[in-house]
Amino acid sequence: MDELVERVDDHDRARWAPGRLPVTEQLGVLRSVLSRNEILTDVLAGTAALRLPGWYVTAGCLFQTVWNVVTGRPPTHGIRDYDVFYFDGTDLSWEAEDTVIRAGRKAFAGLQADVEIRNEARVHLWYEGKFGVPCPPHGSTEAAIDCFAATTCCLGVRLEPGGGWRVYAPHGLSDVFDLVVRPNPRLAPREVYEAKAARWKEEWPELTVLPWPE
Repeated sequence: MDELVERVDDHDRARWAPGRLPVTEQLGVLRSVLSRNEILTDVLAGTAALRLPGWYVTAGCLFQTVWNVVTGRPPTHGIRDYDVFYFDGTDLSWEAEDTVIRAGRKAFAGLQADVEIRNEARVHLWYEGKFGVPCPPHGSTEAAIDCFAATTCCLGVRLEPGGGWRVYAPHGLSDVFDLVVRPNPRLAPREVYEAKAARWKEEWPELTVLPWPE
């Protein structure tokens, strides 16, 4: 798959269409593309060492890396932070989550990036205060990823013992490769989607942003 990714640099980029490949091949291309972002691979390795329950690296650092490679930009272009989700329902206190966050700061102290670690078992405790709508308690990290404002964001990757990658992509990968931003009206309000999509469109004007359903 690395050879397939390399052809992005050598041939007409518009003809490179991994979004139309079989899913099994898309997974191989995804790993090759994401591996070009050395900060991301460091975050994956560092998070694996923390041994957090149900963890994934997720959201913008993944799909934006893909957008960058597809459009010929540096792999880290426009990526504000690296999100790490985990799920620990045994202790919903802020103190327990803060202990993990502090451990993450120590683990990533030498990394030139912001790594944000959050316990998705606690999201319902603060979500309404931040976004104005209630959030039912999540039952897993995957359930939290399902609720991003855009289906394109619904992507998580983690390292498995032995070096394999576990990829969670409930809406597939074609939109990610094809630069399509599609709304996900499952939880986040319309204004959150539209604000994010507008910011992404400024950074990656090649995107196709689909409207919020009426």
